[in-house]
Amino acid sequence: MRKENDRITEQKKYLIVTYGCQMNEHDSEKISWILEDMGYILADNREECDLIIYNTCAVRKTAENRVYGQLGELKELKRNKPDLIIAVCGCMMQREEVIDTITSKYGHVDIIFGTNNIHKLPQLISNYNKTKQMTIDILEENREIDESVDANRKYSYKAFVNIMYGCNNFCSYCIVPYTRGRERSREPQNIIEEIKGLASTGYKEITLLGQNVNSYGKTLNIDYSFSDLLKDINDIDGIERIRFMTSHPKDISDELINSYAELDKLCDHLHLPVQSGSNRILKLMNRGYTREEYESIIKKVKLVNPNITLTTDIIVGFPGETEEDFNDTLSLVKEVGFDSAFTFLYSVREGTPAAKMKSQIDDRIKHQRFQQLLDVLHPIGLKKNEKLLGNTLKVLVEDVSKNDKTMLDGRTTGGKLVHFSGGKELIGKIVDVKITSVKTFTLKGVLV
Repeated sequence: MRKENDRITEQKKYLIVTYGCQMNEHDSEKISWILEDMGYILADNREECDLIIYNTCAVRKTAENRVYGQLGELKELKRNKPDLIIAVCGCMMQREEVIDTITSKYGHVDIIFGTNNIHKLPQLISNYNKTKQMTIDILEENREIDESVDANRKYSYKAFVNIMYGCNNFCSYCIVPYTRGRERSREPQNIIEEIKGLASTGYKEITLLGQNVNSYGKTLNIDYSFSDLLKDINDIDGIERIRFMTSHPKDISDELINSYAELDKLCDHLHLPVQSGSNRILKLMNRGYTREEYESIIKKVKLVNPNITLTTDIIVGFPGETEEDFNDTLSLVKEVGFDSAFTFLYSVREGTPAAKMKSQIDDRIKHQRFQQLLDVLHPIGLKKNEKLLGNTLKVLVEDVSKNDKTMLDGRTTGGKLVHFSGGKELIGKIVDVKITSVKTFTLKGVLV
């Protein structure tokens, strides 16, 4: 991975602050592996750090503002500790205006790199140490996938695995194709070998990552689809659960849908972002499907797996959204009966087609509609959970509960969060839990 002369000669400490999606979280796991391969160790706080890295997200303006705020706070720390290296990476760095802002207003930042050149971090640190000048290295596109970088996994029993990078969809509101580049799939043998290695060290659950996993395989020189990959992973000894995200409705296949009946390790959970229930808005969003096509997919999924948990993404207040358009979204939510949803107020992203659209929605109206949506979603989720009362479910124990240290947290195959009493020795194991009470977002139970 690294050149020997990139390795540090004295013990130094690092921290990584991560914003954004699971893809960013996994990128941070890779950065951590690179740094520890160089000889760094993880710090307890930023005051003792020799290196601080912010891994950024460009999807929403609020995330960008938090990054700028954090960088501003580091100015005093850098003044008191001039040898501290401050680096910024991730999706924000793929935008020229962001780099201009950092170079003009945050001169105490030392290294800037993008989503496509994480593997060059040792060289960037080495170059900065030699020159003490701000180092900027951004690759617009990287068609070659570097398979040499491993990851420091956050957990010892579940892991993220990238199966592809980039996106070709160009939804009109989304900055991702501009920050992550064009779609490219990893070779299946590399993915399978990575997962076999994880299984051999005790990992039980794998989450496959991609901006649109349903289009996996399109850039390969072989006839091999996402459903083919799932079948091969299902055959790997030791792996007990397979998850994936994110899935795009326009590319979902009948083969993938049937996988929910045919593959015993594929979790009973489908996260399928709909974004809007209005065909007019879906067309403006450039989503590539209609409401009716989405409904047809859901009907097929429910037919092959009646117990499946359905979750989605919904955007409120897209430019030009009328009351009728919004009511179409509410009616779709009621018809599908989502277990839960990630809900977002539309946020202008400069550089996307939607940012230039007329009829931007007033914030007051956005917030009103957002609350209306939650008022519809939450009772449906609670009703879904109530059907689980008295059932005994398989739960992968994840950790001690954050709010009650006497309880454990775990997730069902449907991805529902369960609280129950038990010892720390159960973390990482799959146990039977009988559900005794439910709330909108959580279940509570007892070990069986």
